Amino acid sequence: MAGEINDDVKTVAPPDMAPPGGHYSHATIANGFVFVSGLLPIAPDGTRLVDAAFEVQASQVLANLKAVLVAAGSGIDRLAQVRVYIDSVENWPAFNILYAQWAGDRRPARAIVPTGPLHFGFKVEVEAVALAGEQNSTK
Repeated sequence: MAGEINDDVKTVAPPDMAPPGGHYSHATIANGFVFVSGLLPIAPDGTRLVDAAFEVQASQVLANLKAVLVAAGSGIDRLAQVRVYIDSVENWPAFNILYAQWAGDRRPARAIVPTGPLHFGFKVEVEAVALAGEQNSTK
């Protein structure tokens, strides 16, 4: 669901996601783009999956990204760029496998950055930029 900041920028607050934990929106829509904030592995009910395995955390982050895109009227097929932050380069192969399954044939620009410890002890965080507007598929 989108709200308005002003005529040029709208905020996105998916009804099936926990609200942001700080002073930000899950995403904003501006100038034909959806800018998705860094998303963490937090379940829709607000449960932080800090102690979950990397694959569980990565799957939740990707589900959160899809939920934000859909709430913005966009979709995986409209992604232009994805930035992924992981706590260890050893998690890169596992993320790449999950991401390829999640994204399907789509191959947006992407960076995976090993950072060391992430906020709250999470193992993965994802942010993205997509085209706003109707999705072209069910993705």
